[in-house]
Amino acid sequence: MIPSLVLTIALGAAVGQVPAAASSPKPQVITLWPEGVPNAQPNGGVEREVDERVSNVQNPTLTYFPAPKETANGTAIIICPGGGYVRLAIAKEGTGLAKMLNDLGVSVFVLKYRLVEYGQPAPLQDVLRAVRVIRSRAAEFGVKPDRIGVMGSSAGGHLAASAATFFDAPEGKTGAELDKVSARPTFVSLLYPVITMKDPYAHAGSRKSLLGEKPPQELLDRWSLEQQVTAQTPPTFLIHTGEDTSVPLENSLTFFQALRRAKVDAEMHLFEKGPHGFGTRTDLGPTSAWPKRWEEWMRSHGWLDR
Repeated sequence: MIPSLVLTIALGAAVGQVPAAASSPKPQVITLWPEGVPNAQPNGGVEREVDERVSNVQNPTLTYFPAPKETANGTAIIICPGGGYVRLAIAKEGTGLAKMLNDLGVSVFVLKYRLVEYGQPAPLQDVLRAVRVIRSRAAEFGVKPDRIGVMGSSAGGHLAASAATFFDAPEGKTGAELDKVSARPTFVSLLYPVITMKDPYAHAGSRKSLLGEKPPQELLDRWSLEQQVTAQTPPTFLIHTGEDTSVPLENSLTFFQALRRAKVDAEMHLFEKGPHGFGTRTDLGPTSAWPKRWEEWMRSHGWLDR
């Protein structure tokens, strides 16, 4: 049993003010692979959406929510919704976060990435292509190429952490001209993330969807991201709770420890209350204030400065 705890571990923070909310332009959908999806499945079937959760993604996209012009600060964040690599909680962990980030002057790109129908490296290719697309078209989107972050929840946290550790990996490239553009995020933010593929703390469903029923040891090692952190891993923010029985908080702990060993700037907040997937719930006491802690961290690095 994990004891009740309220623990904050941080390297640097500064308090800032939330800018006044402003009206945002309408979102637009951007196709990630106009030249054709890598290893596309001709008989893959149609995409499904049930209860605002998307599955069987065959055509990965970005939904772009521009920051209001009067508050835009040039920072962009790619959001990777969770769902165990089986489905995507688009509303809860995607568009649900977009307004909060838009209100801080951040432009948001919600990533619809390939899932269990493909397994790795398809999700990695999608998130790295997203970084490259936004960086290569930064002027068009009104963002700064050196202020492109990735945020992910649960299995989406695993994908965001994959972008942080595998941004130059051969699995993430397809031979396209765009591969020449750096896919390294400026920063990553991980909410109750899946990190390890190894027992006893692995999320078995995500592991099966990503790597198959009985993955060999080399795949378990490769996609256990606590083993892939280097000094080049971007600054990282982590949130987790002691009540999470789906993805144990040890996932965040091991990743934070790896970041510390590599001397990567990192901040972690571990809270007592909150089930897995709490998102932006407002009834969880100190846990519900995590967006303010995240904002403070972002301001301490200057990523919310205009």
